[in-house]
Amino acid sequence: MPESILEVAKRADKFFMETSPIHETMRRLSRILDEMQIPFAIAGAMAANAHGHKRTTADVDILIRKEDLLRFKSKHIGLGWLDKFEGSKNFKDTITTVNVDALIVGDYPGDGLPKPVSFPAPETVSFRNDEGIPILRLETLLELKIASGMTVSHRPRDLDDAIQLIRINRLPLEYAQRLNPYVASKYQELWQAAQVNDDY
Repeated sequence: MPESILEVAKRADKFFMETSPIHETMRRLSRILDEMQIPFAIAGAMAANAHGHKRTTADVDILIRKEDLLRFKSKHIGLGWLDKFEGSKNFKDTITTVNVDALIVGDYPGDGLPKPVSFPAPETVSFRNDEGIPILRLETLLELKIASGMTVSHRPRDLDDAIQLIRINRLPLEYAQRLNPYVASKYQELWQAAQVNDDY
């Protein structure tokens, strides 16, 4: 049965107040990974929110090394966390039912094919927010979002996220020089789109 408008609004309110099940999962997972001394960083929409692009999402993306993910799973799967399916890199919080998507260091965003942009070591591209949770830096988030959107046509949300991040953070056209050359020209194109005023 579909959610009512009121239920959707309540869920959105909890998200933007940072009291949603998604936030609960992010915080709980972050505590566990820190306790295990596993380097990681929050990526995806939750990272975009941390950089000012406020939108809801249904899951938590984490950047992590494959061996560290396996170490986490060997200790915690079956204890509040569940594999999505046998052999999956993704898993679920059984307390909140929120899904966690793992972005593996060395893999490639978007279509997964080799390209000049890959998922980097989390400790080199993150900062700790006020809660002490490691979040992808804006530069890296943009590179990954743009590289994904460039190579997967069914994920226009990634390019839209990049446009909104450019607009909200008032990034200059010259910011392209800080990005991997693979995405620099696409950034310039998205920057132009970000200058369009949607207020009529």
